[in-house]
Amino acid sequence: MTIEKLIALLTLKKAPNLGDSSIKKLIREVGSAEGVLQEKPQNLLKIDGIGTIKIKELYKSAHKKAAEEELSFITENNIQYSAYDEEDYPNKLKYCLDGPIVLFSRGAIDLENKKIISIVGTRKVTSYGVRFCEELIETIVPLNPVIVSGFAYGVDITAHKAAIKNGLATVACLAHGLNQIYPKVHKKYMRQVEKNGGFFTDFWSTDTFDRKNFLGRNRIIAGLSEATVVIESAEKGGSLVTAEIANSYNREVFAVPGRVGDPVSKGCNMLIKTQRAHMITNAADLIYILNWELEEKKKKQTIQKKLFVELDESEKKIYTLLDTNGKVLLDSIAVQCGMPTFQVASILLTMELKGVIRPLPGKMFELV
Repeated sequence: MTIEKLIALLTLKKAPNLGDSSIKKLIREVGSAEGVLQEKPQNLLKIDGIGTIKIKELYKSAHKKAAEEELSFITENNIQYSAYDEEDYPNKLKYCLDGPIVLFSRGAIDLENKKIISIVGTRKVTSYGVRFCEELIETIVPLNPVIVSGFAYGVDITAHKAAIKNGLATVACLAHGLNQIYPKVHKKYMRQVEKNGGFFTDFWSTDTFDRKNFLGRNRIIAGLSEATVVIESAEKGGSLVTAEIANSYNREVFAVPGRVGDPVSKGCNMLIKTQRAHMITNAADLIYILNWELEEKKKKQTIQKKLFVELDESEKKIYTLLDTNGKVLLDSIAVQCGMPTFQVASILLTMELKGVIRPLPGKMFELV
């Protein structure tokens, strides 16, 4: 992205009464962000949905000056950035009409070809919620997903910490600029998050922390992932807002059921009862609904095909037998493969060392 384009996008973002979706519409009709700022007001007013209120302050010089000042902050602090129409912009977020026109980041975030889930919930998480979150993440480690959350108290920080503990990438979405952190007590986790993923925000360095910013932050959490999991939530709260946004994006939503009358489960139970979320009781529910199991089977088949190239003819024969029949006795392998037992035993040992098979009690063998 050119500096000119970035300044133009920031200038448009600074103009009051213009949201991300309206800015995208203007750019789509005019052709570029720079072009919008150069276009005559009467021409912009011809665009459907763009009225006087939206553009009356568009041409104020103060907006460009603010954009240039923010550019200085970005440059001086090595902030990464991407525009909604650029290749390095998160793919799933591109399909959200109100997704940020410019997304700022810090760290080493890699979302390409990755499974991504968002995990949210109450700040007053119970021991049950913590345990469920940790077990869920630990179980899906083999699928190598990216864990997204909001870096807040409770479920959010539990999800980030569990991801890091299990060697998974994690992305924290912030409701403020990258020159601060909230809550401050979580500053000690910043380096670990950046090392294992990073931070996303569309707020500027001049944006002071405000609770109303959570709505903007939540749309990024919901938009980045293919599914949002609500672990515990009160009857009202930001987690339910994130779930609603995810539903509006046609993404899958999951909620952990809880005891009737339990304050931190009322929100989740309501989502399930009103069919706005799938009930999730373990990782298998998530894997089944998202078809991740089918994807992994396809990958396994691909790996198996590659594996055959690394086996000699005798090893291939034994591999095919085990692949077809599952667990097989040593003597049966010898008979069915037409080889003497001592030769089969030697081949099996070689295959075991290659990590292809494993021995079982009773001189039985199976594929790994």
